[in-house]
Amino acid sequence: MARGSTTLEERDKSRRVGALAGLWPFMAPYKAMIAAAIGALILTACVSLILPLAVRRVVDGFETSAAELLDSYFMAALGIAGLLAVGTGLRYYLVTRLGERVVADIRKAVFDRMIGMSPSFYENIMTGEVLSRITTDTTLILSVIGSSVSIALRNLLILLGGLVLLFLTSAKLSAMVLLIVPAVIIPIVVLGRRLRSLSRENQDWIAASSGSASEALLSVQTVQAFTNEIGSTSAFANVTEQSFNSAKKRILTRAAMTVIVIALIFSGVVGVLWIGARDVRADLMSVGELVQFVIYAVMVAGSVGALSEIWGELQRAAGATERLVELLNAQDAVSDPAHPVPLPTPADGAISFRDVTFHYPARPETAALNGVSIEIPAGETVAIVGPSGAGKSTIIQLILRFYDPTSGSISIDGVNIADMKRSDFRRAISLVPQDPVIFADTARENIRFGRPDATDAQVESAARAAAAHEFLTALPKGYDTYVGERGVMLSGGQKQRIALARAILRDAPILLLDEATSALDAESERAVQSAVESLSRDRTTLIVAHRLATVKKADRILVFDEGRVVAAGTHAELVAEGGLYARLARLQFTEGMAAE
Repeated sequence: MARGSTTLEERDKSRRVGALAGLWPFMAPYKAMIAAAIGALILTACVSLILPLAVRRVVDGFETSAAELLDSYFMAALGIAGLLAVGTGLRYYLVTRLGERVVADIRKAVFDRMIGMSPSFYENIMTGEVLSRITTDTTLILSVIGSSVSIALRNLLILLGGLVLLFLTSAKLSAMVLLIVPAVIIPIVVLGRRLRSLSRENQDWIAASSGSASEALLSVQTVQAFTNEIGSTSAFANVTEQSFNSAKKRILTRAAMTVIVIALIFSGVVGVLWIGARDVRADLMSVGELVQFVIYAVMVAGSVGALSEIWGELQRAAGATERLVELLNAQDAVSDPAHPVPLPTPADGAISFRDVTFHYPARPETAALNGVSIEIPAGETVAIVGPSGAGKSTIIQLILRFYDPTSGSISIDGVNIADMKRSDFRRAISLVPQDPVIFADTARENIRFGRPDATDAQVESAARAAAAHEFLTALPKGYDTYVGERGVMLSGGQKQRIALARAILRDAPILLLDEATSALDAESERAVQSAVESLSRDRTTLIVAHRLATVKKADRILVFDEGRVVAAGTHAELVAEGGLYARLARLQFTEGMAAE
């Protein structure tokens, strides 16, 4: 949990309930609802403070012989109680609805921000931690907005109003009550600081637990294949136990604070009541006044106790708010320009790399690309080959601007991609990644992901072109078969063909294929190769491949090694030239191909 500890150290300087102010931008659009909720809150607080006055009248009314006056006191008390019930229900409705609305907006805002962050951002934070912040932290905030804040404000009003009315009822007894206040405040302040620290630590451990579970479950097949279930469960159990131990310390601290505060408050109240009872016996105050004072004293004591409890909740929510605001304010290494330049319309798809050098943020000492210059005219099919780690897939990452080059520039149709909105030029690109992503939906909708407005006929046409139609129609519900999370119902080759159909359906002027046929059998590969050859005639195609058989018909082959272009030419030219490509070809091709 070294990373979690670092996070705690970084957040030391901002440990304050004032961090809840970060919620205001999300609450501001609902000022009318907030005003109505505050109005209902003030109404219930005022009615609560009036109720003891009615009780006093009723108690003292027993001493009068006027039955009709006694009846009116009882009716007034019932009316006040009814008004209190209506006001409390209205307050609950308004603040709960406000809390749900604000939290829904926060979740959407955080997700909108996170879905647009570049891959470099996720090199420094686990996806599970982001999900924990969107779920666990927003749940804490919901509790505060939908309950704790309104209860805190109501109790604060009752505390202040109760103190005033206590003095009006009996200044002597009220002065004695105030002597208890310093004894109550000291443990709240001291233990509150401890509770705030433990609350944030607990939230970090919860996030770590969520991240550990997410990573293991997303890789469950690998975990099981390597019989590492015990190791994974042990790691998750350790983090979960750390979270529990942290929560246990937080709970113990909060319980101790509650015990101390309530014991001090009610010990003081009992002492004051003893003195009040002696005053009644001495006719210094009426029974009704003593009952009124007792009710106000209990209300004030209850308010202080509730505020001490809610203080801990507010501190936890402040920590959660800080964590969410961190995500909303996170700086991305890749961002759109303030004044983007449009991509020429219609896009031709010409690609240019000019002296591009690039280091991955996680490996700043090693150049993934080193001084690469490439010109790919519109409509050309270019293959990139080379050993693992040569920089082939990095080319794809940079064209999509998942990262920015350390130096040099990349252009599409003569416009630097750093000068355009990422969404603008990415619409001109179709991608088939090395590890195809399949969503938990039907096969049809997975293909339609490439173009959401496509018709069923267009989806099926793209599937035929990707050699996917036959296996899709054989599924239990055909194209409408649910393929499971991450496509667990499909083989690797089937996933890859769906990903290819998705790219074909997109029909963009630039087609990027990153090991697009690596998981296909020989027959499917030939069918897909035929589809790719047909598709690439009308667009710029960039093929990254280890298997050289898939790139033989490319217009040009670029050979990469250690982040540089070390050779370029057609298949025949490169074989004749010797060197790295010829060596790779000898390793992969048969004697029959050599004769060819």
